[in-house]
Amino acid sequence: MHNRDKLQVRRCVPRSPHETIDRATRTFQALRIAVNGEMQALEKILREIPYCVRPGGKVAILSFHSLEDRRVKDAFREKPFYRIVNKKPILADEEEVARNPRSRSAKLRIAEIVEE
Repeated sequence: MHNRDKLQVRRCVPRSPHETIDRATRTFQALRIAVNGEMQALEKILREIPYCVRPGGKVAILSFHSLEDRRVKDAFREKPFYRIVNKKPILADEEEVARNPRSRSAKLRIAEIVEE
């Protein structure tokens, strides 16, 4: 897709005054997630982690949007495989966001693998 395609999306789905993220950005994000099978890949790895990491081992997952984060959070809450290490996700501080604006949406969640 090209910039002109992005402009077409903006014309078809105009931004409302209270939105902070451009709808075209969200549209292309949704397309990327679907085309790359990102949610399916995340689901697969979340199912396989308990069988690949020994009990006592720790798993850290960095998510970049709410769909990913919600799924990771829900998976870590499932028993008997995970014990949550940090109740709240670790977020980038102001200095990191200033250096790397894309880090503003990143959330790091950590869990320990426990025996069944």
